[in-house]
Amino acid sequence: MRIIDAGEVASSLAWPALVERLAETFRRGVESPPRHHHAMQRRDGEATLLLMPAWEQDGYIGVKMVNVFPQNAAHGLPAIAGVYLLSEGDHGQPLACIDGSELTRRRTAAASALAARELAREDAETLLVVGTGKLAPMVIEAHASVRPIRRVRVWGRQPDKARRLAEAYADRFDTEAVSDLQAACGDADLISCVTLSSDPLVHGDWLTPGTHLDLIGAFKPSMRETDGECLRRGEVFVDTYAGARGEAGDIHQAVDEGAFAFEDIRAELAELLAGHKAGRSGPEAITVFKSVGASLEDLAAAIEVWECRRGEAE
Repeated sequence: MRIIDAGEVASSLAWPALVERLAETFRRGVESPPRHHHAMQRRDGEATLLLMPAWEQDGYIGVKMVNVFPQNAAHGLPAIAGVYLLSEGDHGQPLACIDGSELTRRRTAAASALAARELAREDAETLLVVGTGKLAPMVIEAHASVRPIRRVRVWGRQPDKARRLAEAYADRFDTEAVSDLQAACGDADLISCVTLSSDPLVHGDWLTPGTHLDLIGAFKPSMRETDGECLRRGEVFVDTYAGARGEAGDIHQAVDEGAFAFEDIRAELAELLAGHKAGRSGPEAITVFKSVGASLEDLAAAIEVWECRRGEAE
């Protein structure tokens, strides 16, 4: 069995190829049961263990184990760590143990980019990234692979981190770290939220017509990055219905507040990509994409890594 480290994962997952691999997998479909979600009480707060299996009908089999430790920021460590085990489908023999953290970062950003490819205005040029963690640079790169991003604005609770992230991409974009989140939301064509917040950061009355809002961070019902007004004003799409009903905190809390109903969700990605449901209704619409992550995304990314590395070996 081959060990594939984070560097090999990164070099194997070119954004256009990964986005298209995800699109093909959503259209084709795989077996992907709901992920196992286990809360763990630690000395310094709660952590989460996630187990995410998926398999093709006559192909690859995979499972990811992820540990989510929000408190790691205080120790200078990534909040998310994990591994992915990929097996062949003929006899169930393990092929590779793949760095799960890098795989997760890249497939998560690629899924949002895929949604933006289908939902964001084609002329979207200004990207606002809300959050400065390990996912933040990934969403900059992924969204720029599907839309003509020229300006990148970064907001974070720690201004120094926002400034460093903006400076890291200054050679590719017009970048700036911003402190006024409301104003930045009003100026953005595409807003990508990548935080572990439990309180609304983006408010619906800040959004201008035509904006695409990408919500990545809240993966538990107790978490949210937006208020209910964002969902009430927006045309809401999700990665999967099961994930939205099970874990999407932004949606659950908006429903509890009476601002939204699950029946108001326009489509999940598979329906959108297959052409069974329509996307953005017009240039002035506000579109919202809420993802919590799906095991089929991990399987698709792991296959892309494996086939890329195998091809190089041959």
